[in-house]
Amino acid sequence: MEAESEPYVRLATLRTLHRVVADLNAARSLAGTLQAVVEGAVHGLGFDAAAVSLVRPDGDLVVAAVWEIEESAFGGPAVLLGQVGSRESWDRLLGVSDHWGTLRFLPHDRGWAIGPDIPRWTGDGPLPVYANDWHPADALLAPMYSAGGDLLGVLSVDRPRSGKRPGAWTREALEMFSLQASIAIGNARLRAEMQRALARLEKEQQALRASEESFRQAFEFAPSGMAITELHGAGRGQLSRVNDALCRLLGRPRATLRQQRFADLVHPDDLALLHRTSADGGRAELRLSRRDGGYQWVCLRNSVVTDAAEGPSFLLTHVEDIEDRKRHELQLAHRASHDALTGLPNSAELRARLGRRLCDQPQLPGPAGHTAAHPEIGFSPPGYVPPGYPPPGYPDPAYADPGYADQSRAEPGYADPLGTPHTEPAYAAQGVSCGGHGGYDGLGVPATLTHGYGAPDGSGPGADSRSLERDREDFAAGRPLVGREETPPDHVHAVVPSEGAGGGELWSGGFRGGGVEKGLAVLFCDLDGFKSINDRFGHKAGDAVLIEVARRLQQAVREGDTVARLGGDEFVVLADGIGREEAKDLAGRLRNAIVPPMRIDNRTTRVGVSLGIGWAGCGMSIEEVLHAADERMYDEKRARGGAVRGARGERSHRRAG
Repeated sequence: MEAESEPYVRLATLRTLHRVVADLNAARSLAGTLQAVVEGAVHGLGFDAAAVSLVRPDGDLVVAAVWEIEESAFGGPAVLLGQVGSRESWDRLLGVSDHWGTLRFLPHDRGWAIGPDIPRWTGDGPLPVYANDWHPADALLAPMYSAGGDLLGVLSVDRPRSGKRPGAWTREALEMFSLQASIAIGNARLRAEMQRALARLEKEQQALRASEESFRQAFEFAPSGMAITELHGAGRGQLSRVNDALCRLLGRPRATLRQQRFADLVHPDDLALLHRTSADGGRAELRLSRRDGGYQWVCLRNSVVTDAAEGPSFLLTHVEDIEDRKRHELQLAHRASHDALTGLPNSAELRARLGRRLCDQPQLPGPAGHTAAHPEIGFSPPGYVPPGYPPPGYPDPAYADPGYADQSRAEPGYADPLGTPHTEPAYAAQGVSCGGHGGYDGLGVPATLTHGYGAPDGSGPGADSRSLERDREDFAAGRPLVGREETPPDHVHAVVPSEGAGGGELWSGGFRGGGVEKGLAVLFCDLDGFKSINDRFGHKAGDAVLIEVARRLQQAVREGDTVARLGGDEFVVLADGIGREEAKDLAGRLRNAIVPPMRIDNRTTRVGVSLGIGWAGCGMSIEEVLHAADERMYDEKRARGGAVRGARGERSHRRAG
């Protein structure tokens, strides 16, 4: 009887396979085809569960379809849907499995080959009794390939209803089914691509068939600016059409705009950005000039309108007003770079400005006994010694005596406020300067801007609208307000004025008989007596004192100088293009500005100040520059018999404001 029933069983299986293959080809979408594959494996091949892992464009495999004959109480294989396994893990799994023709069988004792990222679900079926019984951890895989041999996906089947490992007939049937499934999946993908292509073509044709009136309505009455730019002929790049919203945004009449190009309206610094984004899908945030002479921040988005016969016809540009957003971004950047209490640049901004003024190249030896300030600038006067080096013929104490250090300023465990150990030779603390700067501030821009720094909205202590304009220009030019460390292309090498140099004409970096050297002075200011005010009257009074001191410092410095709050009761002034005598005069003005009594909360109080003058030069680090000025300040404090902090690490007022 068994021998007689076998042909009938096979014929019934073939009929079932024929039906499920027909279902594969009848599916109208890729998702429907995948679902037909897993259902066919369950209903047509005698398995309780099946899943298809489809190859994604990135090469990994995602579980795209799952089916089981009876849903499990705990979710079953359906929990695998959407999980992703790497291609590398799948290739390894297929490689170590037993080859059953085109099928791959992984027995349960080889489960170590399944990578942790491969989606896996183990059923709760019975454990095998005989060697040929199916184990719940066994895996039978049917890789599916395209006509070109590329892997399309993997069909996984589980729990044969016979409870046995599939025999030769079931394996052959599964191979045939997986081959038909791969053809169906390939056809479904092709149909999907064709449908997308047809949809795009239909959309383009609908756009081309759109009437001029409907386009005019959408263009003219758009709430934001719109413009059409010619792409061919003598009027290439010219605005041939603009809407009322763009005219209102720029304050220009329609007739005037139609005679111009975007290149005529864009800010000079944004011209290169405009050229880079003047294409289909291009997007740029830049500034366009208004009729009143100002500039308006806008976002341009371009689309090429194409004629079916002649190709690209014109460029449609959407102009969105982003002035408010840019102003808010600027305010946030300004707040990040300025002290919230005093409105002055903070420590990070101070270091950024010093970093932009200094480069890594120290002075180089030049011809005829001169010292080259920079290969493109000139030479320093004869006999000038680069910062941080001993005079000619003088033994370097750092090499003559390894244990040498400036012990006059060092105590056990001492570190200055910047965290720099005091172990360098004494000449390293003599300060450095920059010669030949020529009226540039710490950002490498002409020193025509004010030294005042206020809150971005123009309010608060020390507020100055011109400081916001300075940040606005830096922000618009892409220069960050915090961490501005790149060297500008017009950088002038900074050198140290020789000892004894006084005021006079600006020294440009070369040697001039009778000329005067000028550089970048760093004045370190530490308030004296502030801690007692803070302790007696509270932090609110201390904050008021700091605000008043900041205001007085800004009034005492020159146009273009930088006043920054380093932290606590410490301030730093950067004065560029200044000689040694002028720096001393500036220090005197700062002292005279701070020491007069001030009225705080109906009380008259006063603070003193200790000042140290250092000099910044190329080849020095920012910490070395600030450390040198800090040391000079402590020299003055000792000379006047003032109180010096015990471990040099105490701070009397560390509030940020």
